[in-house]
Amino acid sequence: MHPIHRESHFIDRIGWLRAAVLGANDGIISTSSLVVGVAAASTSPDEVIVAGVAGLVAGATAMAAGEYVSVSSQADTEAADLAKERRELSEQPDAELHELTNIYVARGLDAALARQVAEALSAKDAFAAHSRDELGLSAHVVARPIQAALTSAVTFACGAAIPLLIAIASPLPRIPWVVSGGSLVALAILGAAGAQTGGAGIVKPMLRVTFWGAIAMGTTAVIGRLVGHSL
Repeated sequence: MHPIHRESHFIDRIGWLRAAVLGANDGIISTSSLVVGVAAASTSPDEVIVAGVAGLVAGATAMAAGEYVSVSSQADTEAADLAKERRELSEQPDAELHELTNIYVARGLDAALARQVAEALSAKDAFAAHSRDELGLSAHVVARPIQAALTSAVTFACGAAIPLLIAIASPLPRIPWVVSGGSLVALAILGAAGAQTGGAGIVKPMLRVTFWGAIAMGTTAVIGRLVGHSL
């Protein structure tokens, strides 16, 4: 007798992984850009540190609020669709069975087998079958607002702490260069780690996050220098 084969799929991590990568990426890019921009226009390291700390706190809370609101909207839509599906199953079960049958036919089963599968799944749990196969909702993709908010807030703060600590340890004239370089390395590591956790190749994610991070930091450094010289 063969042992039970248990599989673990990377898709199971998608809920928290998306929020974690987004939070850490935004934390590194936004805080490093803020620090670089302020350092390019400032004559005091204290101003740079205050700006960095403010960016960390404001960014983490904003990420938490934004994730909670957006994912809650998704959860509300999912709940409305599920309530509608439950009502239709109660009011017109035959039509819903026919609908489920057509879904399986469209996926490649012949009509007789599709009907048999639809009847078997409906007999076991019609609501679960329609939620999964008609609405495309399952446990690993369902919206979790609190999880997304907490994950984004924590990872944003961790990401933002990297350029902030680099800035604290650097002399003011070198802050733009040292923070930019350190943050790009951190972004590359983040891209590789996120890709590895999700089971994807690491080269493209690394290039993607470092490219856009460099654009953001370069833009704010130029603007900071221009504004600083005009004041």
